[in-house]
Amino acid sequence: MTETIVAYLRANAEQLDVDMAEALNIPLSELREEISRLAASGDVICCRVTRFLDGRKIEGISCRLSCDPPTPARGRKPGVKKDDDAEASLF
Repeated sequence: MTETIVAYLRANAEQLDVDMAEALNIPLSELREEISRLAASGDVICCRVTRFLDGRKIEGISCRLSCDPPTPARGRKPGVKKDDDAEASLF
């Protein structure tokens, strides 16, 4: 079962435990036990999350592979200056 969880996370990135249990047809209690073993060994990083979908409160565990950092947010980053002003002052 460990290999299927790791393969699923590798293919789908960060996932909520409820979604993983549904997709892999594994009971939620068994999945949570296996996730805790994977987290203890350092293969998976988990954190408790609360999400609100259509006014419903959903609490669960968000999991991702430890070697798979989240992608940076799109757009300009704080503290980054444009080089246009620096080039204009040279001439």
